[in-house]
Amino acid sequence: MRLDRSLGVQLHPTSLPGGRLGPEAYAFVDWLAAAGARWWQVLPLNPPDAVGSPYTSASAFAAWSGLLADPGAPVGPSEARAFRDREGAWIGDWEAFAGGGAVEEQVRFEREWSALRAHARARGVSIVGDVPIYVAPGGSDHHAHPELFLPVAEGVAGAPPDDLNPGGQLWGNPLYDWEAVAAAGYRWWIERMRRVLALVDRFRIDHFRGFAAYWTVPSGADNARGGWWSPGPGVALFDAARAELGPLPVIAEDLGVITPDVHTLRDALGFPGMAVLLWAFSGAPDNPHRLESHRENQVVYTSIHDTDTLVGATGVEDPWPLIELALSSRCALAIVPAQDVLGLGSEARMNRPGVIGGNWAWRLEPGQLTEENAARLRAAAAASGRARPA
Repeated sequence: MRLDRSLGVQLHPTSLPGGRLGPEAYAFVDWLAAAGARWWQVLPLNPPDAVGSPYTSASAFAAWSGLLADPGAPVGPSEARAFRDREGAWIGDWEAFAGGGAVEEQVRFEREWSALRAHARARGVSIVGDVPIYVAPGGSDHHAHPELFLPVAEGVAGAPPDDLNPGGQLWGNPLYDWEAVAAAGYRWWIERMRRVLALVDRFRIDHFRGFAAYWTVPSGADNARGGWWSPGPGVALFDAARAELGPLPVIAEDLGVITPDVHTLRDALGFPGMAVLLWAFSGAPDNPHRLESHRENQVVYTSIHDTDTLVGATGVEDPWPLIELALSSRCALAIVPAQDVLGLGSEARMNRPGVIGGNWAWRLEPGQLTEENAARLRAAAAASGRARPA
């Protein structure tokens, strides 16, 4: 499942004008095609939490009904029954958790998303999704399958201290009981991957390093500094998934504190990792984000949803030389967030990790992405051998 040399643009559907899967979403697909982009990358499509984050969703399977352009469209009994039969691995858990109408909401989402995805496919645009490694505490998955998770008293999820987070990151998600998950044949994870592959063409696994080893934080800790590494499931989980689902079109998010075992696992699976241009201009000579360190089987981003934009982070007035630099990388896939295409500053940042409130809210203005933007991006993609044929 290696990547061809290509271009993508990152924009979560909530950042579309109107924030829904209506005409603006179709117009964005058309804009991507005009820009020579082959990929549209989204963030997780699951219901967001109370502060708007799609990375701490009440369900690892359900799609968010808040994206619907027509939330009141009728759903017939036979259509709902067919959906229950097809998605039986999880829809009952979600219905029990979310209450009446949950099935109908998912059917409506499937209708709208399938139509949009068909339009994208017709325009030569594929979709990259996003899968957070962990689930929300007390959410549908945690509630329905407590046997797959460690008791909170034994620790919660987080990340160790690094240059950006001296206290580490204390996420508080329940940790998997990987022995129990393995004893169940990795069924929950296989069904999760099956579900995401029904919605997207390729998917990024957030915090991929947790499959090699994960950071356990003591329950009740104020920060993540006192945590420790625990072994993850390694290749066994992915072997089980591939045996049932076939080749897995995964992008491994391998950012942060990365140890050799993470690289070994990523490369054994053949998954492309990530590089971020914003981090290429400082640090040691072996900084993996420097262009000379890039690999072909890798995805380079100008910036990501957890960083500032190119303009906000660097203070440059014109980000296009940096965009063109990223596109010149040997990485097979280059992804540019829409904010960087538009040269927007910190006001357009999507998320500030560790800051509660004020995130996930940025939205395009109608007509903000123009034909001129598309033509300039297509020209840059063509110059770097990435443009999809018109």
